[in-house]
Amino acid sequence: MRNCITNAIISVVFDGWALKSEKLNQRKVKVAFKTLGCRLNQYEMDALATTFSDNGYEVSQNEEGADVIVVNTCTVTNQSNHKSRYVISHASRVNPTAEMVITGCMTESHAEQLKSKFPKAIIIKNKAKSGIFHSVDSLLKTGRAELSDKDFDLFSYQSFTEMFHTRSLVKIQDGCDNFCTYCIIPFVRGRAISRPLSQVIKNVQEVVAQGAKEVVLTGVNISRYDSDGVKFSGLLKEILDVEGDFRVRISSIEPDSFDDQFFELIGHPKLAPHLHLCLQSGSNRILLKMRRMYTVNEFLNIVNRVRAKDANFNFTTDIIVGFPGETEDDFQQSMDVAKQVGFGHMHIFKYSVRKGTQAERMPDQLSDSIKTERSKRMHQLAGELQIAYRSKFDHTIQRILVEKWKNGKASGYNDYYVPMEFETSNQSKNRFEQVLASVVNTDDDTL
Repeated sequence: MRNCITNAIISVVFDGWALKSEKLNQRKVKVAFKTLGCRLNQYEMDALATTFSDNGYEVSQNEEGADVIVVNTCTVTNQSNHKSRYVISHASRVNPTAEMVITGCMTESHAEQLKSKFPKAIIIKNKAKSGIFHSVDSLLKTGRAELSDKDFDLFSYQSFTEMFHTRSLVKIQDGCDNFCTYCIIPFVRGRAISRPLSQVIKNVQEVVAQGAKEVVLTGVNISRYDSDGVKFSGLLKEILDVEGDFRVRISSIEPDSFDDQFFELIGHPKLAPHLHLCLQSGSNRILLKMRRMYTVNEFLNIVNRVRAKDANFNFTTDIIVGFPGETEDDFQQSMDVAKQVGFGHMHIFKYSVRKGTQAERMPDQLSDSIKTERSKRMHQLAGELQIAYRSKFDHTIQRILVEKWKNGKASGYNDYYVPMEFETSNQSKNRFEQVLASVVNTDDDTL
């Protein structure tokens, strides 16, 4: 374990850190958090922010005036790497005197590059992310970076905070064993591991008791949840049985492990009628090359079984365009499936070569111009489908979880994950309101 601890911190610069210990006695040290990528990254930074706050630190999303800036990187695509580097560089320019901590998935795949570009930063690998508080706290107080063995618990975060948003993310699983041919995540997140059922239920009970109105289940591959023989649908039923006024939302999920018990839960009053169900391609030939664990018909069967119980059920998805060997016909099949489903929102990615993956070595790599052109067409379709789906909720009575209030209007999401707003003088947040509301015009799926 000591070798793991040594390897977890790639670069530590001590100059100036010991001097910060004086500030602990004079005022609160301000720690800013910048997060990129998935909800799992968001969950982990929310929990770290809560840990710092609970221990007397001031936390913020604004890097200005911060003593320490923690950047949680993403590496799922080349664009994610670019965004991560930009956020770090921007934060350094805005606040050059702040101490920088870099963590997240990019530290697993590009640690030396980050160390070279940001030599004064502390780089803490993704798998040691839970030790960031202990490391920073010890650096500020003693000038030495210390990580304890217990800090490596993947599921050590258990808190709910309204500092950054109203939803409470609950981590149920980490890692992935699928090894899709294009994906680097198993290499930067590790093999699949499920959080014990009792810990998940306790976490949900805690955040609901603290006031959470929406619990979002998150992980790398949550459909593969398996703890002592309890599969994902069994876990979901246990969570829905927790007492309290809250709703449960399922984050990104793979369409390869659904069972009859799951479909029986559709329509439960606490289960949000929305799934971000990852398609990636509408071509069976491409799905096979991607090493995806389902066919197009199996994907559509899930959609049809769910919508047989709720015709308005919202399916959102991820689509990759320009995968090696993707023909115009393959691409058109993806367009056709998207139209058939009528996705409420689509995250569209141009295929990005990830070093060390099988897809990197595949023949028939497509040109950037083809990928860009197909991406534009898919985005155009996604926009049309989003407008069509959301329009059915416009000027209707919906249950909204209020997240923001501005200029006499409250905004939030309805149960179907459609962003909506309504006029009110009540400025309070994190409350359900059954009200006549209008759809918020946004190209994104976040307010």
